[in-house]
Amino acid sequence: MTVPGSYDELRRAIQQRLDSMAPGQKRIAEQILTDPEGTAFRSVAETAAKAEVHQSSVVRFAALFGLSGYPALTALCQQQLTREAQLISRFGRAEKLSQSEDLLAATVEHEEQNIRRTLSRITPADWERTLELLGDSEHVHVMGLRKCLSVAELMAYLLRLVRPGVHLVSPVTGALVDELRDLRAGDAFVAISINRYTAETVRAFEEAKKRGLHTIALTDSSASPLARIAEVTHLVDCEGVAILRSVTAFIALAQALATGVAVRNGTRSRSELLQDERLLGDFGVYSG
Repeated sequence: MTVPGSYDELRRAIQQRLDSMAPGQKRIAEQILTDPEGTAFRSVAETAAKAEVHQSSVVRFAALFGLSGYPALTALCQQQLTREAQLISRFGRAEKLSQSEDLLAATVEHEEQNIRRTLSRITPADWERTLELLGDSEHVHVMGLRKCLSVAELMAYLLRLVRPGVHLVSPVTGALVDELRDLRAGDAFVAISINRYTAETVRAFEEAKKRGLHTIALTDSSASPLARIAEVTHLVDCEGVAILRSVTAFIALAQALATGVAVRNGTRSRSELLQDERLLGDFGVYSG
């Protein structure tokens, strides 16, 4: 059983079990699903009273989902409140910026800081290990969904320019198993995801680790489920200047890694680029 790491995961887990719950459990579940804000700050006694159950029933309810106790359950509700408060704050900042002429200047400064912080925290050992895995593994699999899909597509495209055997894992609905069929021990798997972390990306990364692939995570926090699985983790600053989260530092890192692989592989990468240019010309990809 996977222990919920967020309120959304807890909510989904509760919903999946709701039909099979006893009446008292259903009343506890309804408190959590309909009023997470209130649950975040209620004591176990208060929640038990509202659900008309014993306090021990509330504790057992938390344990039913693998949580260490009632405080762990309320912590997930509190995290949800924090995220909502941050979103409201970002909307407030966006409204102020939209009323001024400073949006472009603020964006440039903010994105520069994101890139600088992201690249400066990479240690030489992690950098060299990542280039080794991306350059020498027989196959490299790259996966990112939702907002991170564009980053994954770019990274796979750039790596494919400088080395063969790069595969973008981009499952259509229900086809993740088919996408993972060709994973082989010794390959490299790059997973890209930010909070809230896409379940398919996490599951694919876990499967890659289980099969003996080298795992590289590009993510936003050391608390990320990807960071707990990865052989090498690169933490990327992705806070936006206002409402929307930023992928600028992800793109800069993907570009730097692909360039690093090209430089490291030397003549091998040059031959890949020459072959690519020949194919582009033969197929008339560009008009000029």
